[in-house]
Amino acid sequence: MLTHNLGYPRIGNQRQLKKASEAYWADKISLNELLQTGAEIRKANWELQAQADLDLIPSNDFSYYDQVLDMSLTLGAIPDRYHQIVTELKKPELDLYFAMARGYQKNGLDIIAMEMTKWFDTNYHYIVPEFNKNQQFKLFSTKILDEFKEAKRLGIITKPVILGPISYLLLGKEKESGFHRIDLIQQLIPVYIDLLKKLEALGAGWVQIDEPFLALDLDEKAKKAYELAYKEIKKACPSLKTLVATYFETIEQNLDILSNLPICGLHIDLVRAPQQLSKVLDAIPANLTLSLGLVDGRNIWKNDYQQSLELIHTARQAKTEDRLMIAPSCSLLHSPCDLDSETKEDILGAEVKNWLAFAKQKINEIHELSLLCAAPTEAGNKAILEANEAAIQSKKSAPSIHDPKVKAAVSALQPEDSQRKQAFEIRKKKQQEELRLPNFPTTTIGSFPQTKEVRQWRSLLKKGGMTENQYHLNIEKASSEAIRWQEEIGLDVLVHGEFERNDMVEYFGEKLAGFAFTQNGWVQSYGSRCVKPPIIYGDVSRPAPMTLFWTKYAQSLTSLPVKGMLTGPVTILQWSFVRNDQSRKTTCQQIALAIREEVNELEEAGIKIIQIDEPALREGLPLHTANWKEYLDWAVEAFRISASGVSDSTQIHTHMCYSEFNDIIKHIAAMDADVITIECSRSQMELLEAFGNFNYPNDIGPGVYDIHSPRVPTTEEMVALMDKASKVIPEKQLWVNPDCGLKTRAWEETNAALVKMVNAAKSLREKVPAALSN
Repeated sequence: MLTHNLGYPRIGNQRQLKKASEAYWADKISLNELLQTGAEIRKANWELQAQADLDLIPSNDFSYYDQVLDMSLTLGAIPDRYHQIVTELKKPELDLYFAMARGYQKNGLDIIAMEMTKWFDTNYHYIVPEFNKNQQFKLFSTKILDEFKEAKRLGIITKPVILGPISYLLLGKEKESGFHRIDLIQQLIPVYIDLLKKLEALGAGWVQIDEPFLALDLDEKAKKAYELAYKEIKKACPSLKTLVATYFETIEQNLDILSNLPICGLHIDLVRAPQQLSKVLDAIPANLTLSLGLVDGRNIWKNDYQQSLELIHTARQAKTEDRLMIAPSCSLLHSPCDLDSETKEDILGAEVKNWLAFAKQKINEIHELSLLCAAPTEAGNKAILEANEAAIQSKKSAPSIHDPKVKAAVSALQPEDSQRKQAFEIRKKKQQEELRLPNFPTTTIGSFPQTKEVRQWRSLLKKGGMTENQYHLNIEKASSEAIRWQEEIGLDVLVHGEFERNDMVEYFGEKLAGFAFTQNGWVQSYGSRCVKPPIIYGDVSRPAPMTLFWTKYAQSLTSLPVKGMLTGPVTILQWSFVRNDQSRKTTCQQIALAIREEVNELEEAGIKIIQIDEPALREGLPLHTANWKEYLDWAVEAFRISASGVSDSTQIHTHMCYSEFNDIIKHIAAMDADVITIECSRSQMELLEAFGNFNYPNDIGPGVYDIHSPRVPTTEEMVALMDKASKVIPEKQLWVNPDCGLKTRAWEETNAALVKMVNAAKSLREKVPAALSN
């Protein structure tokens, strides 16, 4: 059986790519220095996998920002607004690429970034392709070919990884009416064929073509497009070995087309959907190679070798070994790089560490599974299996995982625990009497810039280079200055700035029981943004207040309302590595009860507005629509458990970003938050249409500028976006805010943008006072 990997993390063990990219954007290093960093990461990744004796090592799994954006550049699907960067400014290709991802605001140009959204049900964000009716494609970037040749010079013949044509189109968005993007398949296929022929000429054997949409519910148009595309590819490249990779769900619903596609291999995810194996084996042709996705690419627990071997045994009964492959379930992009980097037991204890495997270790698990298959009775291999069984059993029997009090609290939950006392209309009147907010109230989403200085304070504190008292005084000063500044620029609802927080999930995980943490367990979220997800290994509880001190301090400095800022239970669940020995629903309920305790204490301390962020609610939606209701019911209930212990006069906010809301708008309304803030600026308020069509009953703050781009929009831009919003949402329900937190931005651009945002709100108040007074 061949062993292979679908993709390896591209950030570098020490986040070298993040640091180099941000230095390049700040004009602190040259293009050549950035390219050299990329080359070093690719070389290290290829050599690591070669040393683990993988038979097929991927190339083109590296990206300077996003693999979907890479494909847009490869295919020449570049929106017209970016062409000046190359034609007039003579900027290099990588600058064009970054402008598409981040926008461009210099050299007399002011160009908005392309839209960004979540990659299926993960916390990874991709850049959404833009398509027009007469869209033309051509082979523009040679990155895929260049990286294959680069590895070849190192003596490694890689398996190039390419995003498949149907999935690429379905991931995109039509920018004009009158066509469906899948209709572009006829124009797209020739470019794919050109690319594949060039790879074949360079000596590629296997080529991995990722088609994650094959794990979703497809309509007939998409199914026909699959048949057309792969028939044409096979006809043009008859000797090329094409491995179509699916992941994140079962493909059972699409076996009718998959069984007839003229491909050489098929990869399936047996971690998320082990039940599909028998049906897949029955459906696929005998000469089709089947890749078994056995090692979890999306979580950090050690592989249970015995379970994997049972799945391999089932496959072996139906297929000869030369028609089987062993692999991770999906790309290891979603895993941290190397468990060996976790050297401090005071951060990640030895007990929990023994249960884990990061990307490097997962590669070794693939190798060890192949050894166990090839020679199970050899002494060394028997020792491998025994060590694995001991680690798996250790986790199952560990007392640290279970807390009877937490289990009892979840069992005691009643329907009234997830209900506010009165309907929104009554609550809103009481809140307005309490808060006295103007029309179009302004606020931010919570975090302010985490400068190098702020991050250094945390680092010094951890290393013993700063005392607790010094750290406390620094945070106090930063918070005080943030309050004064917000008052000066005229914001209506303030925040304390979250200077004491490292990450919106990691911070809360550090305060909750049942969580473990890492030094270097970084995972890419988007572009240069990396997060260090906590590990939920046991029952979750709240030993002490988490946000109370700094929120009370900030509120003591001003007569304006200061929001208490919390991360919601679904988002903490989604953005953590979650235990795999109980249902996600149960774990989420445990987190919800812990957040509820914090919400209630904030209210008791006099905090009148409390924001419970749930940006990951849509992200957690199952890929198959048949499973949506079950998930949405418990996810919404968890949010309501966290929020429903307060009085009617306490205003509950929530925040969501980078989500398509149309399909779940009723459930968002069922969350019953008094105010919801959402990302809308990159889509030019398109996402808001779902709220208007549904007649969303509560208040809403559509983001008026994109915080993931360094460009500062004009006041007029923001007013224009709010004018769009007012066409679908009554003005009396509208708030004015950025589309997300400002943690990653610089103070200069933050100040400029928020001043313009406040001016936009003032302009709106002057334009429509009569409408709001009715």
